[in-house]
Amino acid sequence: MAYEFDHVHLKAVDPGAVADWYVRAFNFTIEKDFVRGTGDRFVRCQTTDGSIINISGARTDERMGDTDASAHWGLEHFGIKVDDIDAEIARLAGLGAQLLEGPSDQPGGLRIAFIKAPGGARVELLQHPA
Repeated sequence: MAYEFDHVHLKAVDPGAVADWYVRAFNFTIEKDFVRGTGDRFVRCQTTDGSIINISGARTDERMGDTDASAHWGLEHFGIKVDDIDAEIARLAGLGAQLLEGPSDQPGGLRIAFIKAPGGARVELLQHPA
């Protein structure tokens, strides 16, 4: 059996606002936006390279834990390539992101930083060497 990556799913108190932030921040497109039969608003987004990011609220009677943008066990972050990490940190901060760590230089010329995006997701920014 062949396995292919399908999607990342983020939960947010306000899925529409969080999806709109990713549209402004990383040029995501919103493919669908509706309320599912389980009572939650569901927004399906697509990245410029075709990856699917789903963002939804709590289902009816679903109890949600707190967000955690710190390093932690389990799904910890997702990464996005950028051309100029310093400029992107400043731009994303202006859109409401919080710098958590970095930028730091890695072996081979890679530069990385971590931000907390609106909605609480931990996102790694990666600037690969030219």
